[in-house]
Amino acid sequence: MASFEIRWRTSTKKDLRRIPQEDIIRILAAVAQLGQEPLPHGSEKLAGSDYTYRIRIGDYRVVYELLHRGGIVEIQRVRHRKDVYR
Repeated sequence: MASFEIRWRTSTKKDLRRIPQEDIIRILAAVAQLGQEPLPHGSEKLAGSDYTYRIRIGDYRVVYELLHRGGIVEIQRVRHRKDVYR
């Protein structure tokens, strides 16, 4: 499978500021893997969108959009599970 470019929204970078450092390390490692495997085991497609998925990393969720044609994974949100879908 071809590798995908990972892009972060500016608002998503701000989301990371509220997360403990040890969780950020795990999140960044998982996001880096999305470049090679954009639909890893455990990823789920979100209702209401054809291209939006989420992965679980402990108590946090990474919501991303997968753009196959452009070879891009755009990270849209990184938040605690209780806040991510609001």
